[in-house]
Amino acid sequence: MRTTPTILHLDMDAFFASAEQASKPSLRGKAVVVGGLGPRGVVSTCSYEARVFGVHSAMPMAQARRLAPNAAYLVPRFGLYRQISEQVMGLLRELSPLVEPLSLDEAFVDLEAGETAWDERSALLAGRKLRDDIRAVTGLTGSVGLAACKMLAKIASEQAKPDGLVLIEPGTERALLAPMSVRTLPGVGPATGDHLRRGGITTVGEIAEAGEDELVRLLGKAHGLALYAMALARDERPVVAERDTKSVSVEDTYDVDIHDRVRVRMEVQRLADRCVQRLRGAHLSGRTIVLKVRRYDFSTLTRSETLRGPTDDPGVVREAAARLLEAVDTTGGVRLLGVGVTGLADYTQEDLFAQAQAQAQAQAAVAEGAEVVGPEPVEEVVEEPEPAAERQWRAGHDVRHVEFGHGWVQGSGLGRVTVRFETPDSLPGRVKTFRVDDPGLERAEPLPLVARVPPAVGEG
Repeated sequence: MRTTPTILHLDMDAFFASAEQASKPSLRGKAVVVGGLGPRGVVSTCSYEARVFGVHSAMPMAQARRLAPNAAYLVPRFGLYRQISEQVMGLLRELSPLVEPLSLDEAFVDLEAGETAWDERSALLAGRKLRDDIRAVTGLTGSVGLAACKMLAKIASEQAKPDGLVLIEPGTERALLAPMSVRTLPGVGPATGDHLRRGGITTVGEIAEAGEDELVRLLGKAHGLALYAMALARDERPVVAERDTKSVSVEDTYDVDIHDRVRVRMEVQRLADRCVQRLRGAHLSGRTIVLKVRRYDFSTLTRSETLRGPTDDPGVVREAAARLLEAVDTTGGVRLLGVGVTGLADYTQEDLFAQAQAQAQAQAAVAEGAEVVGPEPVEEVVEEPEPAAERQWRAGHDVRHVEFGHGWVQGSGLGRVTVRFETPDSLPGRVKTFRVDDPGLERAEPLPLVARVPPAVGEG
């Protein structure tokens, strides 16, 4: 086990909410809550100003609104968050080839593998430079933890929040862990925590005192031995470089249950198209099509179909998803739908399913005495622009007006949409209200939070 604090854990501070505050000057220093805004929505992330009121991630949005009625409530802009995440992960890969992303805003880095750090001083220098580079490139802040293992590095980054850096010095680990809750250790969830509590164990120090035999008796050999080792500050898990994508999927939760079977079919087709867009964006194809349906009673059904070869053809994915849907009873209502593709490959084969279908049709035509002709050209499906009257303006999303320029949606309803016109590098902007079908108003792409990267970033 290494003894030098060269494992780094980065956790971006209130990532989604911070990105929204950085792009919207009028929200800086104010309570911001990002998540689903419907009756069943939950909080994805909230700013530190919102946390003062008791709002936290995974909380029902309705409860958050009761706690912080004057906060700004926005839907996520995952395209922007992914762009920022790619910038941050790029900075991490400059430090080491061993980068293990855990999510868009969190990752482990083995500094020793990149020869970036070899002792406490060099680790601190690397951590400070990383924080400076993140701020310069993205305009956001991240908290950094440094320790001799992954578990302690993550604990250190939690202690560093917000916008800080903590290094756990070798030799101080057990004293630091002893008073902490057992839930601090990886693998200890609510059920395991309750089991330990019934055994009289509530802190990490009490796990260490209990000994291996007692932990094995309470939790079984594998789990008991692992927790005992971590209570002694031993964590042998290596930093594993980014794993290959195993699946690509999209899903939507609906504010009101869908009962109309035709509407359900249309939603599945739309989700299939979105899934293929992501699949092609990652230059992948897949063999297994997966349909996910959560019904009115919260029961969740998953159905799958494996094709004879990988595909990224939207028609094939739509047809497979439609067949899977036929086997699902949706008469009571549907609250969530999802379409995914697994069994991924970085190549595509000919559309074997379509070929088989064409062959079957040709055989049927021959049996009926009809003339068999060659396959017709496949017509490319182009999404028609939705009518202006049907446009939905989601709170927080970017728009552009021909007269007033770039802005973001503050809210909409009763045929009106309210927009605040400002950019990441402007002063708080003015607010205007328009008809939802105003021809001068259109959706826009997010603006970069930082206009350019200073030349010094990444040097020396």
